Amino acid sequence: MVKTVRTEPDGRLITYETWGDPDAHPVFLLHGTPGSRLGPRPRTFDLHKLGIRMIAYDRPGYGGSDRHPHRRVADAADDINTIAQDLDLKKYSVVGRSGGAPHALACAARNLGSYVASAAALVSLAPPDADDGLDWREGMSESNVSTYDLLDAHAPDVTALGSLLARNAETIRRNPALFLASLREEMPSEDRVVVENAGIRRQLLVNYLSAVGDGEQGEGAQEQPPAPTGWVDDLVAFRMHWGFDLKEIDGTVPVMLWHGERDIFAPVSHFRWLAKKIPTAKAVLQPSVAHFAALPALPQVLAWVRDEAA
Repeated sequence: MVKTVRTEPDGRLITYETWGDPDAHPVFLLHGTPGSRLGPRPRTFDLHKLGIRMIAYDRPGYGGSDRHPHRRVADAADDINTIAQDLDLKKYSVVGRSGGAPHALACAARNLGSYVASAAALVSLAPPDADDGLDWREGMSESNVSTYDLLDAHAPDVTALGSLLARNAETIRRNPALFLASLREEMPSEDRVVVENAGIRRQLLVNYLSAVGDGEQGEGAQEQPPAPTGWVDDLVAFRMHWGFDLKEIDGTVPVMLWHGERDIFAPVSHFRWLAKKIPTAKAVLQPSVAHFAALPALPQVLAWVRDEAA
């Protein structure tokens, strides 16, 4: 069921959707970058078997949600709490994958209203101010490095970044398979096996297209396609202070960190740094898998946050 809710006091519209057993434990699934509420998820039948009520929403600037200018990673906790209040939830869990993972950590740290029962961050980046010798870009794919270099070189001006991502978004609107193919060129073999699964591939293509919209501009359209604001704002938020301190994750909310050892989109060094900074977290490092292995791992992670919430 697709629903909308407005935030206070700014009145932004947030679009969200629910699946699974409405009487089961609620879990927010936070999508990657770029992404939308239609990102990869377990089938409704499997959610019922797991005893999960899944909730996903479009982060600001994606899909059906209004943009939130100058948003930080920590702001996701407020938006999720707004949805939880709209659904009259008293306790819920949060699972974030890839670009959604830092936002899941924000929920665990802030734990608004003491409503967050458990959280999991799969294949997460570390914050940009990571110390203790972490080379933030080491082991990262060339496309990610060049994109973050472009962002950092012009910050706070995001015009160049917006132009780059506008071209990527236009490719997705024409044919999302072309965008996935460009990612596939960089993927290690472990990731290619995952995305060749017909079900996962189909969900990824729907996810990317929903993230940037149809982009129909009609006659007299601008030669330069509009920048995909959700995508731009995600990357900016990852490279500025997240708006919370990892020390706030103190064990009162059970947290899992999950990572694939051969990840090139969020290198394993980021996982090791996060695990050191969040010593109360359950740190799960899977050998011989990479970034997209987080998708088939979702049912196990959902079962963990469900059990920890209990």
